[in-house]
Amino acid sequence: MHRRLAAVIFTLVVTSLAAVAGAQQKSPGAGSIVVLETAKGTIEFETYPEEAPKTVAQILGLVKKNFYNGQRFHRAEPNFVIQVGDPVSRDFSRQSWWGRQSSGKPIGVTEITKKRRLVLGAVAMGYPGSDKAAADSQFFILRRAAPELEGKYTVFGKVLKGMDVVAKIERGDVLKRAYLKDEAAKP
Repeated sequence: MHRRLAAVIFTLVVTSLAAVAGAQQKSPGAGSIVVLETAKGTIEFETYPEEAPKTVAQILGLVKKNFYNGQRFHRAEPNFVIQVGDPVSRDFSRQSWWGRQSSGKPIGVTEITKKRRLVLGAVAMGYPGSDKAAADSQFFILRRAAPELEGKYTVFGKVLKGMDVVAKIERGDVLKRAYLKDEAAKP
């Protein structure tokens, strides 16, 4: 009887620990967590300041300035990617221009590493044309692994929570608010 009860308790404890471990475990070396409150739910992603310090500093700086608040996802391709970061996307009447603008302050460097890959949930910088150093404020989240893009984009984060939300995002959906998780209490 005691063995059976002990086995049940052990199973419950192991199951609970596994659920907690899988629920938002940051990777070794990960930095701040960015929270994106969207019209469809919340997405949280960790950042990689060790591999992409200038890129992470750029994105965190823009988040702290509320740059992304009220923007729309200007790109949403099924089974591929969602993208945000164009301030013109706040104006629904200018849809034909969405995806062409940025904050106006390019990062000026490419921080591509083999350590962080373009896997499901990867968060990476978009850039205009062929100049990777022109990446600025637009970033994308992958809805699937994209090995064909390796070596072309700076991966600076990965979704920890909310891939179900990423799957639901459509072009034109609003990013209500972006903030750093440790500053969640701030309005």
